[in-house]
Amino acid sequence: MDVVSLSRLQFAVTSMFHFIFVPLTLGLSLLVAYMESRYVSTGDFVWLRMTKFWGKLFLINFTLGVVTGITLEFQFGMNWAEYSRYVGDIFGAPLAIESTVAFFLESSFIGLWVFGWNKVSRKVHALSIWLVAFATNLSGLWILLANGWMQHPVGYVIRNGRAEMVDFVALLTNPYGLLKFFHTIFSGYVVAAFFVMGISAWHLLRKANQDFFRRSFRVAATFGLASSLLVFLVGDFHAANVAATQPTKFAAMEAVWETKEAAPYHFMLIPDVENERNTLEAVSVPKMLSFLAFHDGNAVVRGLKEFPKADRPPVLPVLAGFRGMAGFGMLFMLLTLVAVILSRKERIDQSRLFLRIMLYSLPLPYIATQLGWIVAEVGRQPWIVYNVLRTADGVSRSVSVPQVTASLAGFTLLYGLLALVDLYLLIKFARKGPDHDLSAIVRSDRQEV
Repeated sequence: MDVVSLSRLQFAVTSMFHFIFVPLTLGLSLLVAYMESRYVSTGDFVWLRMTKFWGKLFLINFTLGVVTGITLEFQFGMNWAEYSRYVGDIFGAPLAIESTVAFFLESSFIGLWVFGWNKVSRKVHALSIWLVAFATNLSGLWILLANGWMQHPVGYVIRNGRAEMVDFVALLTNPYGLLKFFHTIFSGYVVAAFFVMGISAWHLLRKANQDFFRRSFRVAATFGLASSLLVFLVGDFHAANVAATQPTKFAAMEAVWETKEAAPYHFMLIPDVENERNTLEAVSVPKMLSFLAFHDGNAVVRGLKEFPKADRPPVLPVLAGFRGMAGFGMLFMLLTLVAVILSRKERIDQSRLFLRIMLYSLPLPYIATQLGWIVAEVGRQPWIVYNVLRTADGVSRSVSVPQVTASLAGFTLLYGLLALVDLYLLIKFARKGPDHDLSAIVRSDRQEV
């Protein structure tokens, strides 16, 4: 493998591993904030126990996410120096804001939340976790606006041999970036919902702390259903935006080779990349692909043959990633709907088969989010900035194959160890269940009242 391929592989390994932690942080912070707010408003100590239990798992995940995220930024200087030189004036701005504003806010208030028990009032303490949740999602906004610019560059000019920003507002209001942000954070909420439901299902199957985990399951089910529906809604608009701004990616997502008017949608596809055709196109709906792409059944969908081979993304991983992500999305809507119905009818304890399904479904949203990133990033190839800078031109010129190989091996080993630590801690505390002795907090709250 050459330097470009190894550098791409290294960034893929580190970014995909980091993104294991990000979606759970996005959603679980909101759920913990809601639970603590219910405790503050009702005085019911079951909500306090829920806050402490799920908050502990949130902190484990948050810590690992911060550690794995730091190494990502180093790679822009190590492996992608030419990219940083060419677009650093634009790409660096949202990342700098994320670090100095969002992450500072996030880290400050998470410290208050962790160490503020018994030291600040209940309302101030609950406010601190809401601010953590806000800052966490704000951090995602700036990062995804930066990524959205790479997917659909706006507000820039090419001057002095590099891209320079001329309209910061255009970056902030870039439809691609905003749609990507909402699609990503709602997906993160689904991850958190299934995380809580899966662990709750494990305890309910063992008839342990039933009231506690019934409440946890019900809250997560409602949150998950709303989030799944929002993922579907935003995903529809996002796919239409991709069709308009990245026609090669959209064509690869659906294996469209010939430009077609009123293009049909094929539920079953087997592409033949070498011969630039599909060997199987079955279960088709007329005009459906044109409608999904442009909300017009007679619209023209551009095929891959309209573009030079050097400008096309790999078809198989993009097609498989998109179909897998969309299929999981439909499954999540169905499962969360059933979960809400059973929870509201107080029948979740008796539905042991469904509890097992939810337990084993816990990793599925993680897989779906990773598939989504494969579609987004592999589908953008061969461009690191779409139609502006090729990936091969963004790699550092001073690094060698042995150097990248050594750093890739080091990152893989380090991340593997971190994965084992994270998995061990999450399993340990998830199986342990909630703490029963909250006497110190209870005494403090009663004195406050």
